[in-house]
Amino acid sequence: MSDAGIVVTGLGALSALGRGVGALADGLKAGRSGIVRSERLGLAAGELGAFALGTALQALPACPAPLREKARRAALRAPLPVETSVFAAVEAWLDAGLHSAELPPERLGLVVAGSNLSQRYQFEMAAKLAADGPEFLDPRYATRFLDTDHVGVVSEVLGIRGEGFTVGGASASGNVAILKAWQLLRLGDVDACVVVAPVADLSPLELHALRNVGALGGAGDVKPEEACRPFDRQRGGFILGQGAAALVLERRDSARRRGATVHATLAGASLVLSASHLPSPDVAGEAAAMRRALAQAGVPPEAVDYVNAHATASAAGDEVEVQALREVFGGHVAGMWINSTKGLTGHCLYAAGVLECVATVVQMKQGFVHPSANLHEPIDAECRFCGRESAPARIGVALSNAFGFGGINTSVVLRAE
Repeated sequence: MSDAGIVVTGLGALSALGRGVGALADGLKAGRSGIVRSERLGLAAGELGAFALGTALQALPACPAPLREKARRAALRAPLPVETSVFAAVEAWLDAGLHSAELPPERLGLVVAGSNLSQRYQFEMAAKLAADGPEFLDPRYATRFLDTDHVGVVSEVLGIRGEGFTVGGASASGNVAILKAWQLLRLGDVDACVVVAPVADLSPLELHALRNVGALGGAGDVKPEEACRPFDRQRGGFILGQGAAALVLERRDSARRRGATVHATLAGASLVLSASHLPSPDVAGEAAAMRRALAQAGVPPEAVDYVNAHATASAAGDEVEVQALREVFGGHVAGMWINSTKGLTGHCLYAAGVLECVATVVQMKQGFVHPSANLHEPIDAECRFCGRESAPARIGVALSNAFGFGGINTSVVLRAE
């Protein structure tokens, strides 16, 4: 396995804070919540609102017309998650300068984060089948219901001919995808790899199940922008967010050869199982994931400047993550910044890890930490949680956590350039 550095050369994002990485950065810096009262869901959520791929691509700076047309055709009549995959991937691709590079298509990879990515679409098709009969079912459903539709569409748009696949890890899917891309690059199987995390478009089945298990918050009369409260004693469950994101990860030697701008170094990544099917968070598993990622990066805990926490505002999850942070960092929890992007965007489920990695890189590059939304009564008095306004910060080393049902614990370590 090669020790060549793996770097981030492209960023793409779509969230309740707006279309594009610029909108995400502006929203984070302003501490602006994208969480509103959703009429469709009947609760507070960080919704995208109306999304049209063609219009969104037109707004991207320097997006060539042929690429826009290729994207439009490949994603024609596709479900929302596929459209968001395309948008985020194209933005990251352009940011990395790959549209004008001459990398062999066979040396380009693609990893898509998430599983069961078309849940609302499948629910709607099942309702149509029941109401109208099989002869009225759209034949495109035969390929659209498969997660690999994202692989096919994005690879067609970008001309990727190397390795490509989807990976699932529940709410840790984004970090799992980053880890797998990192491993491909270190093995030398590809020179650059696009990591894409589409929007989680849940059906009523998933929404009701999450409410019944006590995980989903946002009901009641609370103001939507105050509904998501990571690390606060009054937190009431996670707030659903809709977001998509993409990264271009690349071998440093490849980026150097083509003169690409390097945003950050992906120094370490890890996945550790808790050996449990229960949705309960696990201190030992979370701590082990952080330790392993830091060891991969060759970074001592006291060198970490900032943690983008998984912190979903769930009753048990935030407490357990604080315990794990204390176990790994000891007294350094009082010296490093800690926040959770979910307080502003909502919990974007499969996309959360990639979106929060983008948010981490943005904060590193622009020299700030975004606010901890609605943090009035911290659950821990010693942890250095970010305040309710953004603050200047020099972030040389950052860690981003993502944990998922199924006992999946992941962490990634980023170094500033």
